[in-house]
Amino acid sequence: MKVQTGPWGTKEKPQVVPSMFEERIVGCICDEDSTSITWMVLKKGPPGRCECGHWYQLAHGNPIKVH
Repeated sequence: MKVQTGPWGTKEKPQVVPSMFEERIVGCICDEDSTSITWMVLKKGPPGRCECGHWYQLAHGNPIKVH
């Protein structure tokens, strides 16, 4: 599985996560040197925030066709 990376998500401009469903499990590698993943359930609606401060927003879309 390829890890998707991108710019740091903020409350005003969260990292967009595509999903065909109303919710999706998201893993956040909070620190570049981290050896663990923080998992959370991201639901349709307002953006979600990881405990490290990274923001995510669920958006309708096909996650398999993301490049």
